[in-house]
Amino acid sequence: HKLPQPSEQVTVLMLLCFRSEVPGPCDPEDLLDGVVFGAKYLGSTQLKSEKNPSTSARMAQAQEAVDRIKAPEGESQPMTEVDLFISTQRIKVLTADTQEAMMDHALQMISYIADIGNIVVLMARRKRKGPDSDQPSSSSSSSGPQKKCLMICHVFSSDDAQVIAQAIGQAFGVAYQQFLQANGIKASDLRPGEYSDYLESQELYNGDLAHFSDSQNIRDVVITKAPGEILGLAVVESGWGSILPTVVVANLLHGGPAERSGELSIGDRIMSVNSTSMVGLPISTCQNIIRDLKSQKYVKLSIVHCPPVTMAIIRRPDPKFQLGFSVEDGIICSLMRGGIAERGGIRVGHRIIEINGQSVVATPHDKIIQILTNAVGEIHLKTMPASTYRLLTGQEQPVFL
Repeated sequence: HKLPQPSEQVTVLMLLCFRSEVPGPCDPEDLLDGVVFGAKYLGSTQLKSEKNPSTSARMAQAQEAVDRIKAPEGESQPMTEVDLFISTQRIKVLTADTQEAMMDHALQMISYIADIGNIVVLMARRKRKGPDSDQPSSSSSSSGPQKKCLMICHVFSSDDAQVIAQAIGQAFGVAYQQFLQANGIKASDLRPGEYSDYLESQELYNGDLAHFSDSQNIRDVVITKAPGEILGLAVVESGWGSILPTVVVANLLHGGPAERSGELSIGDRIMSVNSTSMVGLPISTCQNIIRDLKSQKYVKLSIVHCPPVTMAIIRRPDPKFQLGFSVEDGIICSLMRGGIAERGGIRVGHRIIEINGQSVVATPHDKIIQILTNAVGEIHLKTMPASTYRLLTGQEQPVFL
């Protein structure tokens, strides 16, 4: 097949492919292991969207994201040199110098990819929560109640923008073939919409975007402390799979400023510190930002209140669908593209606390595998970052900042 030529202005690729042959700029075998493109990360923004926007609406959303992120003509553009890693399982954004993961998204979490000149926009969609989230839209207006979805848009600059967009589209096609092979399913056994229906049915329980967008969960906290005094908190990563990756409060120093304030709890996400965004930054950078607050008397944190334990709900309609994640000593160590764990909210680096209400904290590895292998239907798992678990159980000593 010959690749269609992208338009000079905007190309938007729908990211589900059902061809037996998958054309694109990359060798399909390379996409299984992953390919890397150099790019500059410009920033991220969130948009409201209809559930099934038209092609023109998608183009407009991509352009709006770019307009929000790009600096005005003549002004300096903040940017970070990154490597964009693309595979049939994940899209990772790594800092070019240290190779630390700034973002790590399951491929199926990406709804659309657009290239506009030398700009690439990655767009991930989440449903709004609420009783009307699955109801048909009203025909009276295209705004207000019709806005069913939230779209997070990550914006990059690269001379290879069009090739990157094509490569991601190709990765989805190869991933579909991989899904069939992994589950031993023939393409002829699936009706045309079953694969997309199956993916769509896997909804991230209490998803980051819906939770983070609720103003009731977001608040600013001002902590007063003596100059030279540390803030008195320990932080860990939110875990791969978080659509808005940031740091999590893992422990509070007894009697320290953070605990004295009474405003922070273990599990809270820190979105910004003194108006400096923490979203997408490596854990070491976030720790340095907090550590550098030692000389200040007042510190303003923008936080999202989250429980320390995360609930994941995996919907496994039939044993023929593999769960698609691996566990070692109770800790989730990988997620497989084609599995159903990613949409259910499973995150790499989290420890499994409960499965369907049954504690597995002291359960042997083989028994956990047996429980998961036999589970069918709606599977409820409670997890928390493994680092937080080790701190709370005294297996590690916290490093307070």
